[in-house]
Amino acid sequence: MRFILIDKVISIEEGKQIKTVKNVSLAEEYLADHFPTFPVLPGVLLLQGLIESASWLVRQTEKFSHSMILLEQAKNVKYKSFLAPGAAIEYNIEAKTIDENVSSFSGFGVSKDQLILEARFGLRHFNLADENSAMAAVDAVIIENMKKRWKLLS
Repeated sequence: MRFILIDKVISIEEGKQIKTVKNVSLAEEYLADHFPTFPVLPGVLLLQGLIESASWLVRQTEKFSHSMILLEQAKNVKYKSFLAPGAAIEYNIEAKTIDENVSSFSGFGVSKDQLILEARFGLRHFNLADENSAMAAVDAVIIENMKKRWKLLS
């Protein structure tokens, strides 16, 4: 199953903040199991929406210099409400720092003026070739694919 948890970038201020949106559809496969009689977007995927949003901010700020952007830590994650099919969530991310290999953020998600979740988290960014120079071609393909996806989102 492939997860892409951002449908559109609403606004971005490089190095500072990004706003994105995710629309939840009943057609999303994971909703069949979470939960059959009360389908809601799983909490881990809500958090992943924050992470993906921040990753796009890092990519734009660093001009797509890293192929890998991964969660390093999550703190104070608070889930306030459920998000059901038919709803949309707007993610608001503020960068605390974006350094060469690490970054930190605070963010929250709202739906119809209701807070859904909030968190502080850190990301780690790197290239596969940093550890194995033979992976440079893989880095290049990943970065090119991310640039194409960015054109669709922005």
